[in-house]
Amino acid sequence: MAKNTLDVVTWNVQWFCGLDERVSVERVLAHARTLADFDVLCLQEVAVNYPALTGNAGFDQAARVRELLAPLGFEVFFGAAVDELGRGGREGPRQQFGNLIATRLPVAHVQRHPLPWPADGGVRSMPRICVSATLRLPSGPLRVMTTHLEYYSGRQRLAQAHALRELHAQASGHAATPPLADESGGPFQGKPHAASAILCGDFNFETSDVEYAAVQAEVAAPARRLVDAWGRAHAGEVHAPTFRLFDRRYGPEPIACDFFFLSEDLLPRVRRVEVDSATQLSDHQPVSLQLDL
Repeated sequence: MAKNTLDVVTWNVQWFCGLDERVSVERVLAHARTLADFDVLCLQEVAVNYPALTGNAGFDQAARVRELLAPLGFEVFFGAAVDELGRGGREGPRQQFGNLIATRLPVAHVQRHPLPWPADGGVRSMPRICVSATLRLPSGPLRVMTTHLEYYSGRQRLAQAHALRELHAQASGHAATPPLADESGGPFQGKPHAASAILCGDFNFETSDVEYAAVQAEVAAPARRLVDAWGRAHAGEVHAPTFRLFDRRYGPEPIACDFFFLSEDLLPRVRRVEVDSATQLSDHQPVSLQLDL
């Protein structure tokens, strides 16, 4: 029987390393499946060949996700924000770090957008990316974007927040005024563009920060503004924290920094937004979204 909902889970999995310092792709994916019968899974901090990370992430985690989810009908799209040969140069393994989208829904096309990385001397930072997949749904195309913004540099994080809003506006413009039709079979061939969008991930800002407002700022027509879905599902309630619940190395108090932002047209379709506040399989808590189709 066909589902009448769209279920999405987003989770910063900290290279699949739990607070017990055990790295396991299998147990993280198994837990994600208990949260929802997800159609789309968005993961941040997926590592490829980084054995120096806590717990040893010295293998291709994106490939392992694909191996585990492919038998369930999922396609997996990985985007590397960091792509390097490591300290060994040509003699070392290729190392990558980024985000992925896994979905069992039909996918029209995928884009990987590097985000701004302005110089901020003396501040720890790394490149960041937004992975975007346009899905074919009975109701029309839907764009799902997932990202992970800079933690240490406020300057970079604000630039990235503005860039996300601009990427949404750009895609909405293509949906309103499509490129010249082309059925040549080459890379210029026509692609569906979606004005409706879900933007999720670990944004490394709080609801009181200027970046939170920047993502939700007004955009020029025909784009529809992005809005935090939590308020639709939990009107008047403070955000449930998603970071520092159990691990206080990065600050004394729990905060909310993992969000779902939706284009305004999707807000009436929100059924629920929930945070799993119990799991310790990462230093972040997973968040699930359910929409009516």
